[in-house]
Amino acid sequence: MHLVIIGNGITGVTAAQTVRRLAPAARITLVSEESEHHYSRTALMYVYMGHLRYQDVKPYEDWFWAENHLELIHATATALDAGQRQLRLSNGQTLGYDKLLLATGSVSRRFGWPGQDLRGVQGLYGLPDLAQMERDTQGISRGVVVGGGLIGVELAEMLHTRHIAATVLVRDQHYWGSVLPPEEAELVDQQFRAHDVDVRYRTELREILGDSSGRVRAIVTSQGEEIACQWVGLGIGVTPNLSLAQDSAVETDRGILVDELLQTNQPDVYAAGDCAQHRQPGAGEVAIEQLWYTGRMQGETVAHTICGRPTPYRRGVWFNSAKFFNLEYQTYGQVPARPPADVESFYWQHPTGSCALRINFAPQTGNAVLGFNAMGLRLRQAVCESWIKAKTPIQTVIQQLKTANFDPEFYRRHERAIQRQFAEMSVVKRY
Repeated sequence: MHLVIIGNGITGVTAAQTVRRLAPAARITLVSEESEHHYSRTALMYVYMGHLRYQDVKPYEDWFWAENHLELIHATATALDAGQRQLRLSNGQTLGYDKLLLATGSVSRRFGWPGQDLRGVQGLYGLPDLAQMERDTQGISRGVVVGGGLIGVELAEMLHTRHIAATVLVRDQHYWGSVLPPEEAELVDQQFRAHDVDVRYRTELREILGDSSGRVRAIVTSQGEEIACQWVGLGIGVTPNLSLAQDSAVETDRGILVDELLQTNQPDVYAAGDCAQHRQPGAGEVAIEQLWYTGRMQGETVAHTICGRPTPYRRGVWFNSAKFFNLEYQTYGQVPARPPADVESFYWQHPTGSCALRINFAPQTGNAVLGFNAMGLRLRQAVCESWIKAKTPIQTVIQQLKTANFDPEFYRRHERAIQRQFAEMSVVKRY
């Protein structure tokens, strides 16, 4: 079997490693235009900030690929002929395959703003974006970040470490309004204020203005305000990279359409990771998952199917984590920004605002816990997931909260304060 994988991100590399383990004799070729070797996308910001070198974000030494008989081709796959099982590459090569995995990832989203193609306007997704940011932020005094999500706060922090003034435009009334409840968003806003980041809520980008050389000189907001700047970071999310699939017989919608085995409509052609769109996502799940850990899970799952061991993809309990300057964030299960009417929410916050915990639960099902938000605290993923899967009552969770604590040794513990507040609430609501 010759397996060709388009993309060497976490999904493609995980699939390659798993296939190598399951099918030692298989020929495996990874094609990527972006970089010669796999690297950690989530660590790129730390390279810009000077905390890491590029070689530090490569999980594997350069000898790893040859040692594991993984062929690497540094080129772009420009065309796919699924009927002939062939790929055309930018280096002029034609590459045949027995099985093909599309792990093409994402591209930064753009909304067609006037001036968005000026020099100094970009998103942050991969190595080319990092190189562009290094070049275009040299010697500037202010950057504007558009978007109130994870990419937006990363870009603001990156500018801050270079002593570049940052203004962030957020269309919602608080940070990450589609995901975070107001209390958690306020803790993030405290981080913005502590790091002198100028955040404009209920404000959108209307236009980007350029100078005579074609470089950004200012932006105009939806309020009509003109803000002088020399760089604009687009932190409005990413969209599946369909550049190869769209010109082929592979069916696409917003992403590359796949079934529960991560198969496309074409024989022996699979898609996984950021670029894949599930035709029938599970209850409470989204059709397109663009997270590091779901990419890894999909890569491992599809490898089993490729090797003749059909394995449906099952994401399990939702999980995500991030860091907002000095504030760590973890979420498990269902904790929407606005809980449904039949869901109760217990929220505890330290008086200093340095940490907080939210637990959502369902009174109609024995107070079963549904999800957790941890801000400035570290909770063990396995413990939280087990509580959610077992529909553990919140009373039991609060009593056993210490078992989920993952804070380093000598960190201050908060279980007793959380338990006291819950006991007071329980007296009032008689849970």
